[in-house]
Amino acid sequence: MHHVVGFPLCIVSFVVVLTLVVLTVGLAVTAVFALLTLVLLLWSVPAFTAMQRSRFRAVLGVDIPRLPAVHQGTGVRALLTQAASAATWRQIAYHLLAILMGTFSFAVVVAVWSVGLAATPVFAYSRALPEVGIFDWHLHDPRVLAAITVAGILLLLMAPWVADGLAGFDAAAASALLGPSRVDELSMRVDTLARSREGVVDAADAERRRIERDLHDGTQQRLVSLAMNLGMARSAVADAPEPARRAIEDAHEEAKRALTELRGFIRGLHPAVLDDRGLDAAISGIAARAPLPVQVRVTVDERCSPTIEAVAYFVVSEALTNVARHANATRAEIVVEQLPAPGASQRSLRSEERTLGAGTEGGAGKLRVIVRDDGQGGASTAGGTGLRGLAQRVASVDGTLLIDSPVGGPTVVIAELPCER
Repeated sequence: MHHVVGFPLCIVSFVVVLTLVVLTVGLAVTAVFALLTLVLLLWSVPAFTAMQRSRFRAVLGVDIPRLPAVHQGTGVRALLTQAASAATWRQIAYHLLAILMGTFSFAVVVAVWSVGLAATPVFAYSRALPEVGIFDWHLHDPRVLAAITVAGILLLLMAPWVADGLAGFDAAAASALLGPSRVDELSMRVDTLARSREGVVDAADAERRRIERDLHDGTQQRLVSLAMNLGMARSAVADAPEPARRAIEDAHEEAKRALTELRGFIRGLHPAVLDDRGLDAAISGIAARAPLPVQVRVTVDERCSPTIEAVAYFVVSEALTNVARHANATRAEIVVEQLPAPGASQRSLRSEERTLGAGTEGGAGKLRVIVRDDGQGGASTAGGTGLRGLAQRVASVDGTLLIDSPVGGPTVVIAELPCER
């Protein structure tokens, strides 16, 4: 069935593809007609590929994966990119070679089945045969007829194996030429893993935001109410016995400390000011709460994605925490700057010439975060100071983290994050 259905399809695809290839090459000097035949070729090749893929799936149960789409450029550039891709030429090669494989397979399968079906019942019509056949065989000799019958039975038994073997060879060739290559499979796998990882990172960030809202709107408000009630009770029981007054005072102080720690914990999860006012305000808040002088310089023309801003905030927060705990530094500096994408200036100039406005192409580039201090140095991701988790969090968004901290200082932590994910 596979060979019978495939043979006419192979003939049609061979004639059409070969004709369009010859016309495209032959008319290359006339750009208009060459582009027309190229468009027809690039339309017909995927169409025949889809037909072949459906044939293999319906008849053999072989599912050939789809080829990755080529999305580079527009108009003529897109056509030339698709025409130059290896996937297109692999498909053309299959449709041109399929006529050879299809003809050979069709002829062999039909021959095996036909000879087997004709030879097996030879005793039934032996009288209609001439006495001497090919190779001077005596076709009326019972021994010759018995040998022909046995040969026919063997051919009938072998016919399914022959058909399956040729179909398997065809399927292997189709999978290699019509399906994605090993490089394409790895590329698609990388894309899938990247999207999956982005989903996990975004889900984790959304969960942190939810926890921050719940703590801010629920637990923190209850602690505030508790601290206020204890404060009022503390003022109202000035004449109470010393043990009772001391217990209320301790409870009031403990509630205020718990409230302060909870606020710090909420800011560490995801500060609300980061969403409302951006990195400049959020990082300035970190610097204001630091136990040492911190100079802040934030130069960001366009806001990055919320996930990237959260990672940048975490980098600054963790780095300053390490400075305060381990560096013995007297001052620190934070620099946050936005780097343009490679070639963004040239693209912007071309965009202005087309009156589309500068910066419409190329994206927002990268976000670089630099934290310096004049401390004692010696910081590393193996030191157990939180830098290892910082490196992992930066890497989760395809960022890079560089730590330069020689013994004796100073320490410089540089993180580069992609603005668009």
